[in-house]
Formats: sequence, structure tokens, C-alpha cells
Amino acid sequence: MLDKQLQHQTVKQVAHCIQKAEQYFKVELPQPTISYKLRGKAAGKAYLQLWEIRLNPVLFSENPDAFLNEVIPHEVAHLICFKLFGRVRPHGKEWQAIMFKVLGVEPNTTHSFNIASVQGNTFQYRCACNEHALTIRRHNKVQRHQALYRCGACHQQLNYTGKQLS
Repeated sequence: MLDKQLQHQTVKQVAHCIQKAEQYFKVELPQPTISYKLRGKAAGKAYLQLWEIRLNPVLFSENPDAFLNEVIPHEVAHLICFKLFGRVRPHGKEWQAIMFKVLGVEPNTTHSFNIASVQGNTFQYRCACNEHALTIRRHNKVQRHQALYRCGACHQQLNYTGKQLS
């Protein structure tokens, strides 16, 4: 779980982003629910209909400044965009404008955090031209005969080598 100080800073930053949007658009917006239950490699995720932001507590603890200054505004911008414009492209012009003009944050769509601490097991697969690392989820689907994966370059089916990479 995330320490109390970071949780407090999160609430303040979310409220600050909402307040900026309310002033800019002259609307009232509710404060979203904040959850720290996101797992995996994603830093944050906005659940539009639930009006909720989920944050990855491991990545947040490792990158607090980036979360407060980039990830939280990024996710709040998704909520604001949905409330004002409905369903639009996730990182489309409306979202970009909210990020840049309203929140004053560069509208980057991906993070570059070190994900070693949250990356799960990977498994080695091979095609005609290369070796590939598949996540445990994809590996399990292959093992249960629920999915086939092909190489993007040679289009050959990927075959498990029997090696677990991590």
C-alpha cells in the first residue's frame, strides 16, 4: 500500500486538476474515486463510467514526482474529456487540449518507468527469424490452446522453447 503522505498528495493533485478544469470550462465536476489497486506495467488507468482513477502503487512509490506531475493529470484528463465530450479517441485532440491548455502538462501517452519490479514472468518463444518473450498471460493461453501468436515480421507461428526467462 502507498504511504499516507503520497495518498494525501494524490488527493490534493487530483483536486487541483479538477479545479483547473472547472475554472477553464465553467462547469462543476465531482472529485473522482482514487484507488491504488492497479497491477502490472500500467502506471494509471481512468475508469470513465465509474469516475475512478486507479494507480499502480509499486510504480508510484518508485516514481512519486512523475506520478504527481504527469500520471495523475493524464488520468484526470481522461475523466474530464469523457464528462465534457463523451466517447472520443483516448488520446485524441480533446484529451491533448485538456492536458496542455487546461492542466499545463505535456500530453504524453506512455510512461518510461523502469518496470522490472512489476514485470511478471516471461517465457521464450521462437519463430523463423527471432526470439520473443511472451507474458505469463499469453503463455498460459498458448498452453491451454486458447490462442496462437505469430511474429510481426515473418508471420510464422511462435513456438515455446521450454525456457522461462524471468
